[in-house]
Amino acid sequence: MRSYVLTTLVYYLGVASAVSIAEINGPAFLSPYAGKSVTDVTGLVTAVGPSGFFLRDVASTSPRRRSQPGSQAVYVFNATAAKNVTAGDIVNIGSASVVEYQNNKAYIPLTELTNPSAIKTVSKGNEVFPIPLGRNGLQPPTGQFSALDKGDIFGLPNGASKISTTNATLAPTKFGLDFWESLSGEYVDISSPTSLGATSQYGDLWIRGDWAVTGLNSAGGLTITTGTSSDANPETIIIGSPLDGTKNPSVKLGDTLNPIQGVITYGFGFYRLLPTTAISIKNARNTTNPVTTLKSEKSCKAVTIGQYNVENLSPSSSHLNAIADHIGYNMGSPDLIYVQELQDNSGATDDGTTNGNMTLAALAYAIEGISGIPYQWAEVDPENNLDGGQPGGNIRVAYLYNPAVFSLSGTPGTASEATTVQPGPKLSLNPGRIDPKNVAFTNSRKPLVAQFSVKGTQKPFFAINVHSGSKGGSSSLHGDARPPMNGGIEDRIAQHEAIVNFVQALEREDASVNVLAAGDFNEFSGVAPMDVFKDLMWDVDEVAGVRKEERYTYNYDMNCQQLDHTLVSAGLKEKVRGYQHLHVNTWREVETSDHDPSVGVYDVC
Repeated sequence: MRSYVLTTLVYYLGVASAVSIAEINGPAFLSPYAGKSVTDVTGLVTAVGPSGFFLRDVASTSPRRRSQPGSQAVYVFNATAAKNVTAGDIVNIGSASVVEYQNNKAYIPLTELTNPSAIKTVSKGNEVFPIPLGRNGLQPPTGQFSALDKGDIFGLPNGASKISTTNATLAPTKFGLDFWESLSGEYVDISSPTSLGATSQYGDLWIRGDWAVTGLNSAGGLTITTGTSSDANPETIIIGSPLDGTKNPSVKLGDTLNPIQGVITYGFGFYRLLPTTAISIKNARNTTNPVTTLKSEKSCKAVTIGQYNVENLSPSSSHLNAIADHIGYNMGSPDLIYVQELQDNSGATDDGTTNGNMTLAALAYAIEGISGIPYQWAEVDPENNLDGGQPGGNIRVAYLYNPAVFSLSGTPGTASEATTVQPGPKLSLNPGRIDPKNVAFTNSRKPLVAQFSVKGTQKPFFAINVHSGSKGGSSSLHGDARPPMNGGIEDRIAQHEAIVNFVQALEREDASVNVLAAGDFNEFSGVAPMDVFKDLMWDVDEVAGVRKEERYTYNYDMNCQQLDHTLVSAGLKEKVRGYQHLHVNTWREVETSDHDPSVGVYDVC
């Protein structure tokens, strides 16, 4: 049974007669007729789906829109009626109900006509013109999603406003959500689409048109950029399932597609375009995995350090050899590797196993087969099912290191023991966990710090391996809550504060101490949890001058984005010799891991 939520803000009783579709939609997100019946609605059928059809105002049958902000088209929800109309028909609906449909309260309501009755065909065979979107038509805004975000879609407090209760007048030339809402129900044409990532498990894919965009990277995707105003690319649109029952092709980042014609609607948390017929690939982007150009000198003058989230890796993982190839070949076998999301020896089998030595041994052995380097490793086994991730998997962070360059000595800690900073500085437990009993780390990975000795110097090197709490519970960038809910943000702030406290303790012992924190922080630069590190640690992307558009390690929905970071202390800031993100996964149709690795070269003498 399909359920409806009737918007109380603009709820009316009674009947309104002879209104246009533009009047039904009104100038805002919600219809002024919500909860009311309307009569004598005439429009042009532009597209038909299995459960309803799309109707455009007869006064708006040309491809040029009038200047009013609201849409001049609407979805008519009724499967029976859909069987009796055809695109090109002009029909009159005797009466219908106006509802604001939500299949999830976190989503933006969609204005629909339901329970249509006395549908009469006025004429057939009328030409249906699409509204062109792109260089020669309407262009979506590129900066902000909504005025309610107050200029920062990642700002706090989350969910301070809701589109459904504010119901602001649309400003389609300024805000992305307003733009797509102003086209809700409309039949449009995108002449030169480019895919922004792989086709999802549901058959959907994100695209950009030939309109102006921001954050364009060398792979053809759009990267989230942050700063004085965060830009998460509202100029994109998702392509849903075609109305003719065909399936979308499997695409990858940067593939160009043939022109797409279809209708704009809202569903499953996003504005989307439903093609009327099957879409196809025009040119498949030809690409290969990059290989780092950074080189180690196998001494403190130039060591290579990499980090990689290997996505639930266990000894039996089918992607283990591919991960080893990325590390041994594409990453150039770094002298030290920060690894995240290693599972225990039994993988996701929930049998009480927590030891991960077989996982690390299998990975080290596979890398040695490629590079010849006999990596050693360091880890602390977690307590069973207390660090999040797949139940039974017991994911953890760990280090792989080349014993010819890095060495480690000391007494390792346990899952519940906190290592502390001793005079020197040195660690009381090596490796050891940072503040593991802190409530912020409940059901989350604990940072692992290790003190290494490096060939060619007596100065210790302190590594902090991070896998911060997940973004579970986040809401859609196209959702009702503004700014969107950033799941787990309070925990990540507190987790990062614990790391800051530890680094400060090291620097109290030695202001020039070499500290490098790296891993999956599960957050973007410039957002509150990463701002915790300001004035204490420096983002290596900034230090090395990596182009902002290439700062990404993850591809999700419409955005290339950076969840994985490398931060250095003041003692290392001037010793960064180079840094690269190796986009070996984010462009692919099927990823080996859902993260890209990164590698840098540093003088740690």
